[in-house]
Amino acid sequence: MRKKRLYRVLRYTALVLAAGCLYGAFVAYTGLAVPCVFYRVTGFKCPGCGVTRMCVALLRLDFSEAFWSNPMLFVLSPVLAVIFATYLAGYVKDGRWSLGRIRTVMLYVCIALLVAFGVVRNLAEL
Repeated sequence: MRKKRLYRVLRYTALVLAAGCLYGAFVAYTGLAVPCVFYRVTGFKCPGCGVTRMCVALLRLDFSEAFWSNPMLFVLSPVLAVIFATYLAGYVKDGRWSLGRIRTVMLYVCIALLVAFGVVRNLAEL
């Protein structure tokens, strides 16, 4: 059963990564990207504004531009990747979708930092 769950996780992970790379290549080639609805409605940048630019810069291995596109998410990405990887590993091992107490707290701290970043980045531009 573990093998089946592992293949399922690997298949969906590969699919998501491939879709992300294709979208990144499309954006890099055409300059067209999905606009931020929050920004369009409010005129303020959401905590995720700049993620597409960050990912495209990472595909080009331009870490400086990736950082300045969305500094908070750039810094939190390794932490979020570890949380996500352990979440998937737990599913493969036990068949249960759970983070555990420490990773849940880490996830909430990351969310709080992203929200605070969203507020501060907009206050700085006023």
